Amino acid sequence: MAWVERTARGEIAAGAGAGVGKRRRVRPVALFQIAVHLAALAPLALLIWDALHANLTANPIQALEQRTGKIALALLVVSLACTPANTLLRFRPAVRWRRPLGLYAFLYAALHFLIFIGLDYGLDLRRLREAIFEKRYALVGFAAFLILLPLAVTSTKAMMRRMGRRWTRLHRLVYIAAPLVVLHYAWSVKSDIRVPLLYGAIILLLLALRTRPVRRGISRLSRSSFLDPKGFWEDMSP
Repeated sequence: MAWVERTARGEIAAGAGAGVGKRRRVRPVALFQIAVHLAALAPLALLIWDALHANLTANPIQALEQRTGKIALALLVVSLACTPANTLLRFRPAVRWRRPLGLYAFLYAALHFLIFIGLDYGLDLRRLREAIFEKRYALVGFAAFLILLPLAVTSTKAMMRRMGRRWTRLHRLVYIAAPLVVLHYAWSVKSDIRVPLLYGAIILLLLALRTRPVRRGISRLSRSSFLDPKGFWEDMSP
């Protein structure tokens, strides 16, 4: 009986130790997930707070449009950075957050569009038609939104399975939508375009990192280098 009790206690202790190890391994991932959601939703919470407390400058509608548009572009850039972060830095959790971040970007883009057509133009179809087809920034922004719409609608695992390879081809349209968003931003600010140009440069860099020659060159460089980021991110892998 004593041997049985000692064995049982050993198994329980081993199981508890394994559970603790597992929890320690999962915990960074859970914290990372929470941090991503909070970071994506914090600008919306701040926007609502400022709207409720009249902190949206003298032109609140314009402030709402500009802030939602900038947040949408920033999140779109971050979603585009997920694949290079995985392939180059071996930061594996980034791949899992590519679609959620893209959906958050679409959320702010949809808010940006609804504010434009609802608050700015009061759903006046005649004025909206004139604005879209007479103002180049509005036309380009509308085109980018139309591209992002089907990408958001099909950003589910069920649609991925149903569409197969067509899903990948469809979602490559984001490489067209992102430059259009930057162009929309640059034409809408009219004067100081340094920030849109910075976003444009980042997007061009991220797109270049996806090309096969660049990936091969970086792969050869990483194999010959003593710096390997794999171990640094190991604890963050699910």
